[in-house]
Amino acid sequence: MTIAPSTLTFTTANWNTAQNVTVSAAQDADQANGTATVAAAATGHTAASVAVTEADDDGTPPVGGHVDNPYAGADGYVNPDWSAKAAAEPGGSAVASISTGVWLDRIAAIAGSSSAMGLRAHLDEALEQDAANGSRPLTIQFVIYNLPNRDCSALASNGELLIAQNGLNRYKTEYIDPIAAIMAESKYAGLRISTIIEIDSLPNLVTNLNVAKCQEAKDSGAYVDGVRYALNKLHAIQNVYTYIDAAHHGWLGWDTNFGPSADLFASTVSGTTAGFDSVDGFITNTANYSALREPHFTINTTVNGQTVRQSTWLDWNFYVDELSFAQAFRNTLIQKGFRSNIGMLIDTSRNGWGGSARPAAPSTSTVLNTFVNQSRVDRRIHAGNWCNQSGAGLGERPQASPATGLDAYVWIKPPGESDGSSREIPNNEGKGFDRMCDPTYTGNERNGNNASGALADAPISGQWFSAQFRQLLQNAYPALP
Repeated sequence: MTIAPSTLTFTTANWNTAQNVTVSAAQDADQANGTATVAAAATGHTAASVAVTEADDDGTPPVGGHVDNPYAGADGYVNPDWSAKAAAEPGGSAVASISTGVWLDRIAAIAGSSSAMGLRAHLDEALEQDAANGSRPLTIQFVIYNLPNRDCSALASNGELLIAQNGLNRYKTEYIDPIAAIMAESKYAGLRISTIIEIDSLPNLVTNLNVAKCQEAKDSGAYVDGVRYALNKLHAIQNVYTYIDAAHHGWLGWDTNFGPSADLFASTVSGTTAGFDSVDGFITNTANYSALREPHFTINTTVNGQTVRQSTWLDWNFYVDELSFAQAFRNTLIQKGFRSNIGMLIDTSRNGWGGSARPAAPSTSTVLNTFVNQSRVDRRIHAGNWCNQSGAGLGERPQASPATGLDAYVWIKPPGESDGSSREIPNNEGKGFDRMCDPTYTGNERNGNNASGALADAPISGQWFSAQFRQLLQNAYPALP
């Protein structure tokens, strides 16, 4: 919407003569009503404003069209593989029909196996679900997760490709190319395909260059080049949506990480063929446990004259929870050049933190650390703990447009799938043993040398962990019916 003229000048000769202002609305394709505010202010006079709303006349885009928010007005794809495992657990039927992400975490996952559906099988199943749900569109979510030197600062989620062994070329030709070719098939044009791009990749280039594999990823340009290649291939498909992983508030919430990460995302995406148009949004808290909201204190809370930022838990972080971080990070990304309508996703699959340990009210303590520790709903020992966390629960169920700037709450990490093994387990997926998944581990500098908080007897990442799933059901928040 535009306003003309943008300013008015009143003099002693015309101060009591009406002057017209014209508000015009141009045609667009976003299906959203436009808004504008006409404001007038002058020295010695009370300011006034008039809100103007344009009634959008755009209809539903044609099949295969690209909408602003792929989750709005759509049903979510239910992964039969995950649903069957969930339903087989006591009480699991309550969530077995919820949409979860499909992880393409190695080249073989594209074709699938006798025990796991491949990409084409999931898309074909999505067509059947879409045909059965009436006129509502269907959104299916895939995690693109196989960069060379993947997850370079961890071991539990290491991948099959290495930069030093032609990994970037293999990533492009054996992984991204076949994924894009299948998604581009015309029979899938009516689906909304949401892709989560390379979890933990770019943030590692900001914070973990003391790790040799991360430094190699930076020096070689493999992470940036790989992400750009994935965006170029996937954005070219009209019904595919791209969301880049943006870590979580317990990783990027400090100003030394926040701004540099936004800069790196901007420089990476601006180097794609379509530039900033190649990205629909970002996702935070993927496969993590950060609380969506801390209801009992904010970043501005003080205790006995001390800001909560000084507490051991926050350690001078600028954010206390994931929602405030995601919204602030979105604003910064827009300032860096991203489109004003980019949307954020938050993975709420395991950040509910309900059950008997959830505080019902703020602490009454006047001791800073005691107040924060007794008030916070995130019951982890340290915000840097990420593996199979004891006490965690299912979070908010997936929903579209839940808050300003958010496209959706999503369950990208399927609840019940392990984050990593609690001991070394030989496997052919390139997944190592990370001590952060060992319940006896007493920590490192990344978690303040605290205990890992991990559950015992966990299988390798991605495999079904029944004990964890049952805990997630028990501690769900909001509680399950």
